[in-house]
Amino acid sequence: MKTKNLKNSKVYIIGSGIAGLASAVYLIKDANICSENIHILEKDLIAGGATDGAGNAEQGYVVRGGRMHEMHYECYWELLSHIPSLENPNISVRDESYEFNERFVSNAQARLLKDGKKLDVTSYGLSFEQQMDFIKLTYVSEKSLGNKKIEDWFDESFFDSKFWYIWCTMFAFQKWSSLVVMRRYMKRFMHLVDGLPKLGGVMRTKYNQYDSVVRPIQKYLEERGVNFDMATEVIDIDFDLSDDKKTATVLHIKNKSEIIIKENDFVFFTNGSITESTNNGTWDTSAKLKGLEESGSWKLWKKIAKKDASFGNPNPFCDNIDLQKWYSFTATMKDSTFLDYMENFSGNVDGTGGLVTLTDSNWLMSIVIARQPHFPNQAKDVKIFWGYGLFPDRIGNYINKTMAECSGAELLEELYYHLKIQELMQPVTKAGKVNCIPVSMPFIDSLFMPYNIGDRPDVIPTGSTNFAFLGQFAQAPKDCVFTVEYSVRTAQMAVYGLFDTNKEVHPMYEATHNPKYLLAALKAINR
Repeated sequence: MKTKNLKNSKVYIIGSGIAGLASAVYLIKDANICSENIHILEKDLIAGGATDGAGNAEQGYVVRGGRMHEMHYECYWELLSHIPSLENPNISVRDESYEFNERFVSNAQARLLKDGKKLDVTSYGLSFEQQMDFIKLTYVSEKSLGNKKIEDWFDESFFDSKFWYIWCTMFAFQKWSSLVVMRRYMKRFMHLVDGLPKLGGVMRTKYNQYDSVVRPIQKYLEERGVNFDMATEVIDIDFDLSDDKKTATVLHIKNKSEIIIKENDFVFFTNGSITESTNNGTWDTSAKLKGLEESGSWKLWKKIAKKDASFGNPNPFCDNIDLQKWYSFTATMKDSTFLDYMENFSGNVDGTGGLVTLTDSNWLMSIVIARQPHFPNQAKDVKIFWGYGLFPDRIGNYINKTMAECSGAELLEELYYHLKIQELMQPVTKAGKVNCIPVSMPFIDSLFMPYNIGDRPDVIPTGSTNFAFLGQFAQAPKDCVFTVEYSVRTAQMAVYGLFDTNKEVHPMYEATHNPKYLLAALKAINR
């Protein structure tokens, strides 16, 4: 039964990531909830979750990561079509992003490097057997795969192919990642397979995703009276559970009184987080690895999961930090030497090249040079770029430490070694014109961990009267985690499922239904 009597309804949204923010927009726009009755409860002091970006030229900028965009994010772009741009309120964030991507088109000329030189990526380098395994995977049922890993499906040589280097670094897959998730990616992004070596079809926002997406949505909501209750951590939820009904009744707030969930009130919970417990290092110090003890959403999910089987099982997603972690870093330079070199070397102006992967790096390091400025407050003479490594526990090729043990200075020295530009960059470093901040991310790949059906709870569990799950660890059929599209889709599912809106969740674009893309993908893997 969907709710109709909404006059006095209050909605409490736990977590201010893109799923929580999107839910608030849809609650106002489509469910006619009074905006002053919407409370976004956030443990941290800043909204946005994984769509983040912060800093300045003096202390250094930090972008923990960036979510890939593409044209067929039906839910995401529809959401942003209602949000005015901060720089030009006469256009939407969607239109601002579309215009930006018309001017800066992804066409990577240096996708893979080895020994400081570009690799030819005209062929994926897959054997006939591997091509057949690729095709078979798209046609088997998801249910038949259980909790298999990618390495259970493909032979060992597959993981030395150019296809795998391009694929795993673009999406951050590991050999031990979920085969079900890889199958979803292959089907969902079939239309991009032909252009993957040059990152064709990949879209970006004008600035980092916090400034381009989160801040405009937050402003939109605040102007309408939505309450952002920051530094507010929910540590437990009480439920009234019976055979046929599940009703949230009380929110327990850390160091504060309880929130009683009254009749016609609702609770949305972003269960799990890929950016929980992250920690920053400095130019001189490494980033320390934290874990479950410092997290909020993981501990909360663990508590409520014990109360009812339909609330999922967080353990596969958060109990194996050594398999889930990687480290990223953001370099801030008051000098253009590095970006000038990369532009001349790659043939890409900033904002058109995307990911550059060092295939002979023990850490499997990749970097991205976004269009400058990447922050609205970034001066013209300041340049930034982002990088990450998938194997942080391996000793570097040049620095005799694991990536996890390295300071920002050491991370850049390892990068310069692989690019053969140590001498070029030495004067810049000596002049103190560069900073680099490493970030440890214990749960960043948690959404790719192998799992069983039911481990991700349904967005609206069977029998729920006033409660929904949101985000990357709720179950959205067919769609792909680690995307903003997935988060916004769960927001639509929650709002349109619990409220009488006469709205339907936007259908997912399925490239496999288009023979043109199927044929192009088959030709691409056969090159």
